[in-house]
Amino acid sequence: MRWAFLLSLLMFVSPATAAEPLQLHAAGSLRAALNEVIEAFTAKTSVQVQATYAPSGLLRERIAGGEASDLFASANMKHPKALQSEGTSSVVHFTGNRLCGLSRPGLGINSDNLLERMLDPDLRLAISTPGADPSGDYAWSLFGKAEAVEAGAQEALEEKALQLVGGPDSPQPPPDRTLYGLLLEQEKADLFLTYCTNAVLAAREVPGLEVIQVPSPLNVGASYGLIVLSRRPEAARLALFLLSEEGQTILSSYGFDSPLL
Repeated sequence: MRWAFLLSLLMFVSPATAAEPLQLHAAGSLRAALNEVIEAFTAKTSVQVQATYAPSGLLRERIAGGEASDLFASANMKHPKALQSEGTSSVVHFTGNRLCGLSRPGLGINSDNLLERMLDPDLRLAISTPGADPSGDYAWSLFGKAEAVEAGAQEALEEKALQLVGGPDSPQPPPDRTLYGLLLEQEKADLFLTYCTNAVLAAREVPGLEVIQVPSPLNVGASYGLIVLSRRPEAARLALFLLSEEGQTILSSYGFDSPLL
């Protein structure tokens, strides 16, 4: 798959036309890591990059609707594949993530009792919006796995889960905060299912928040896909930088899986 991606970049051979910033659309969970990647890439190449972060499903809709984009880094493989055409590169799995629990302090939630506590009628469980945000889709997959552990769990979890983030009408995160930490701090929920990278960042922001590892029977991995959407050679250079040892090391330092290291 990665060889196909690298070969597909050979089409991007047209000369540079203007020193306009590259337009990068990327999943919100990548914000902190990609900001550092962009800083390193610009320092090496002098190419400016303008990044737009939002839920991947909403970004796919915007790009499909005509919004200009040179690269799209999605939190799943499905959304970039929906944009693939003769004028784009192939889609490559460039990093990965997984789901964790993030809870308010003092609730006594751990890996061993995570499912039991999620099913507790008095516990407010929050997720991202399925369809619009892959994190919500991964949570839905986790609920499906829960059914194999306890009959009726899937329906119960789907019915109770609060879709607080990732939708078209969801609140936007402040520039210097994660929305997950903020909403738990405001006691809008008791437990979030979100990417482990998000959970770790939120726990750094809000003292006392607890990161819970999802046990193996419920564990869901997230494969992130990258596609080059324009023929600008700088776009191909940024894609290759993301796949390079330096780019993968930066992603790894933020807790993402780095398949090429």
